[in-house]
Amino acid sequence: MVQVTIAALVAGVRSGDWLISFPTDTVPALATRPDRAELIFAAKQRQPDKPLILMAATPEALWPYVQGSSQEREVWQQIAQHYWPGALTLVLPASDRWPTAINPLEATTIGLRVPNWAIAQAILQQTGPLATTSVNLSGQPPLENLTDIQAQFPQVYTPIADQWLLPSDRGGIPSTVIKWTGQGWEILRQGTVTL
Repeated sequence: MVQVTIAALVAGVRSGDWLISFPTDTVPALATRPDRAELIFAAKQRQPDKPLILMAATPEALWPYVQGSSQEREVWQQIAQHYWPGALTLVLPASDRWPTAINPLEATTIGLRVPNWAIAQAILQQTGPLATTSVNLSGQPPLENLTDIQAQFPQVYTPIADQWLLPSDRGGIPSTVIKWTGQGWEILRQGTVTL
């Protein structure tokens, strides 16, 4: 693990060569440019049937990657307005613009999230949407501190330690994940948000 300034972190991930990690309002994220999502799958030893999440600083940065009727979009935007930024991931029908590398085996849906944490927001505002997931080997609990991340992921770049502040009340619980079924929402994973 290499600790760098935010400017260096942003430049590195935008180059397409870096895997980065940063704190969010749930668990720390492992992230890269969406078209380089294979870096995450390889580092985590993650199977391709476990898709990644597209994370951005604003809902507006994510809407181009989904498609639906005007009524559906209104429903999605209402729930996003209520819970974003925050610990809710929406799985929605993917548009033809979406980065398929983040979900290589199922090209019809995409998971989206806007985190509610200042350093995550600062990074994502400069990088644009990133492919993300929790920092851990596949099937293991999420790592929550720099020491553990450094031990398991020495190739990952992170913000310098004094910027690595985590929410004290989140308890290491990941985001709630809900999927649009066409008629309503299906809960895929219960996390910190209760609908």
